[in-house]
Amino acid sequence: MSVKLYHFPISGPSRGALLAARLVEVPVDVEIVNLFEKEQMKESYLKINHQHCVPTLDDCGFILWESRAIACYLADKYGKDDQFYPKDLKKRAIVNQRQQFDGCSLYVKIRAICFPILFCGETEIKQSLKDDLNSTLGFLDMFLQDTIWVAGNHPTIADAAIYASVTSILAVGWDISSFPNIQRWLQECASLPGAAENDEGAKAFGEAVKKNLKS
Repeated sequence: MSVKLYHFPISGPSRGALLAARLVEVPVDVEIVNLFEKEQMKESYLKINHQHCVPTLDDCGFILWESRAIACYLADKYGKDDQFYPKDLKKRAIVNQRQQFDGCSLYVKIRAICFPILFCGETEIKQSLKDDLNSTLGFLDMFLQDTIWVAGNHPTIADAAIYASVTSILAVGWDISSFPNIQRWLQECASLPGAAENDEGAKAFGEAVKKNLKS
């Protein structure tokens, strides 16, 4: 078996895919693609991913990108059982919904704040963007009212995706004191395989953003 993940630790989605791999215990060879150095635009990388994004999975020649799709694929193919991506349709639907919540809402709001600071010369976070993200974090806090994890009482690949996103914005210095369920869940997530590895990448992300913010 030869599974390679093209990865950039500063990228939240890329960390989410790697966290999912760690969760389902897939041995992956990690190859760093430095987006800040525009390594994703190299001809060799464009040959495997015309969209030039990370993460990208190469599973014995099968190429797949988009972090949540990678997580689903790895869990289905390599998971020892279905605990991290249930085969029960209703349980799986909740996991899928939470992943879509991350990909279509939570991470989108985080990117809207951080991308202009990293790449477009912005030095302040607009209040409207702060309010928008906090509103979305409020939904996440509600998801966690009645369950230990984001999609039930057992960790799933949805936790991997959302943990990678939340730790990214926390590393920027975001205040989550008004979201007690998220705070409790983050403590649970510290026990996940690969959590410390994720946190190191999130810290680097936060430092990159904060150095461009106006004091």
